[in-house]
Amino acid sequence: MYLSQAGVCLDFFSINNMNKVKVTHIGGGTGSISVLSGLKIYDDLDLSVVVQMSDDGGTAKVIRDEFGLLPFNDVRKSIIALAGSGNGKFRELFTYRFHQGEGLTDHTVGNLIMMAMSDITGSEKEAINFVSKLFDCKGNLYPVTFEQAVLIAEYENGDVVKGEQYIDVPEVDRKERIKNLYLEPNVKANEDAIKAILEAEYITIGPGDLYTSVLANVVVDGIAQAIKDSKAKIIFITNLMTENGETRGMTASDTVNEIEKYTGRRPDYVVVNNGEIESNIIEWYKKSGESPIQDDIDDDKYTEVVREDIISKERVKKVKGDSLARSLVRHDAQKLGRLLYKLITY
Repeated sequence: MYLSQAGVCLDFFSINNMNKVKVTHIGGGTGSISVLSGLKIYDDLDLSVVVQMSDDGGTAKVIRDEFGLLPFNDVRKSIIALAGSGNGKFRELFTYRFHQGEGLTDHTVGNLIMMAMSDITGSEKEAINFVSKLFDCKGNLYPVTFEQAVLIAEYENGDVVKGEQYIDVPEVDRKERIKNLYLEPNVKANEDAIKAILEAEYITIGPGDLYTSVLANVVVDGIAQAIKDSKAKIIFITNLMTENGETRGMTASDTVNEIEKYTGRRPDYVVVNNGEIESNIIEWYKKSGESPIQDDIDDDKYTEVVREDIISKERVKKVKGDSLARSLVRHDAQKLGRLLYKLITY
């Protein structure tokens, strides 16, 4: 079915999309999975996600160093989060992580497929488009950049740490905060990512590792300016727990201030969890020096604080072959999706 107006033909899908609310998510990691999984079920939302590309540890280092490709870990996670219903066994295959075999341990089948498709199609962009269509993704996925760069953090005590993996999983206990985050070299943003931000009516930021998953996007040249220029309402979802090397000792208001510092905009909404975290989980985190993010935010003329129980009751299971330490407590995708949808549509 086509409708002709002023010499322009629009198909039914395009007309239908014009009535949807444009929502762009900025982030990476498991935090993005919760947001995207929770929002993709709402057919009146036009979803896009801008994904960080600074991962350089573990299998990502192999992909970058040996094959000269961008890291696919967060792209892979976002594809699965946005995947349509069905694809059960294939989704299981795509996320399968090898736990034995020289050179294969810790790699996922999904990463290997995307590496192969990059070679077949001639670009990472085409590989991502192909796999997104394969999974019938309910949204658009845009790497924040297609250029290689190293994430660098300068701490208050003068220490300079180079590499996302060393910021995210430091080799020492860090009591100092990050005072400056940047990329070397200063790479340009993906134009599609900038467009998604500029056209958005709502931008969701977080949850996720504040510096290595969230702000790693914002420090890419062109992204902060796009956020400032965008007319979108910004919704920032705070993390549940502090993290060594990134947010240890920080409160919710501290993290909001960092978002404002790097984006140049104060969030219109801040989502804070008020659900109870089990005492045994808190004790487990205390052993490594971490604690729940303290809620010390007050409403002001710029920001509305939204408090709700958004904790997942499902226990995180360790996957064979996964060598990284994972969080025990995470956001619940359905709870978070319902809350964000209410903010977006009401």
